[in-house]
Amino acid sequence: AFLGPAEVNISSCINCINVTIKLPTSHFRANAKQLSLTDIYEELDYVITLKTHDGAHKRPRQKTTEEVFSTVIEELYPNRNYCVSVVVTASLNKHSIPSAWKCVTTDSVAQQDHHTIAITGAVCFSLVLAGILKCMHAGGFILQNELLPLTLV
Repeated sequence: AFLGPAEVNISSCINCINVTIKLPTSHFRANAKQLSLTDIYEELDYVITLKTHDGAHKRPRQKTTEEVFSTVIEELYPNRNYCVSVVVTASLNKHSIPSAWKCVTTDSVAQQDHHTIAITGAVCFSLVLAGILKCMHAGGFILQNELLPLTLV
């Protein structure tokens, strides 16, 4: 019997991808209850393949005893498109169907902080402008309250 495909969901983070994996369902039953793969095999292996513009890279084999689990693929480039596929195998069953490819673009620090930078820039500009206007008012260049004496006209 073939294992898989696993259900895979991915989300982006800064220079990384968060991969959530749900093990495939099994077709085995015991006492009218459907058994999970962890009921049958206890421990399963999974391999994540990461596809980028320059090819596919298999990551090291990992082990799991959970039906649903997450892992983070770190040290990726920001603003790049990455696709992920997962293959689940067991020690007694190496026949597996890989998951469908799921793709996401990694976040960058600049994208996340763009809003903050815009607000900070506007506040600084306003403060500088207010300071300039205050100095010009104090120096008598704008909003003069008194008319100049006739001797200066």
